[in-house]
Amino acid sequence: MIKPIRRVVTGHDANGKSIFISNADSTAVYSPEGQPNVGMTDLWVQSEFPASNAGNDDTTTAGVQLSPPKNGSVCRVVEIPPDTERNFAGMHDYFSGMGAGDNLSKDKPRHPGFHTTSTLDYIFILQGEIYALMDEGEVLMRQGDCLIQRGTSHAWSNRSDKPCLLGAVLIAAHPV
Repeated sequence: MIKPIRRVVTGHDANGKSIFISNADSTAVYSPEGQPNVGMTDLWVQSEFPASNAGNDDTTTAGVQLSPPKNGSVCRVVEIPPDTERNFAGMHDYFSGMGAGDNLSKDKPRHPGFHTTSTLDYIFILQGEIYALMDEGEVLMRQGDCLIQRGTSHAWSNRSDKPCLLGAVLIAAHPV
């Protein structure tokens, strides 16, 4: 079972005063079948840039998709268990369930999770540690570290014995 992520969202009342419109665990959660210890929790999705702060509707009700809307962004938390607990044989189904089956590497990558997105990603390690893998090289990232992922082919390898929580902001970008 993946960790619930509490989401506090602000907005405005009818008189323009600032208010809290949500203070509860996010319900926009994706955990693929056969991989209950892998999960993505969307906290907010924006479909335009510059973003609009008008209205108080929940923007995460459409379901979790890997990439943000065109010209938009998504803020999420990703939970990645140790590699020894992952079902790598189900990676295509996992990515397909997020509308991203074609994002997986078609070559024989050195890790089955290699994929590419047309995004600029700000990734923060919230808990645990994980290796960020590129086609060439890898870097061990620990709590407090930040990765700026710029549309590259990449994968995540958790070689520890504990889950890793990543905070991520994905912004739509032109393909490389």
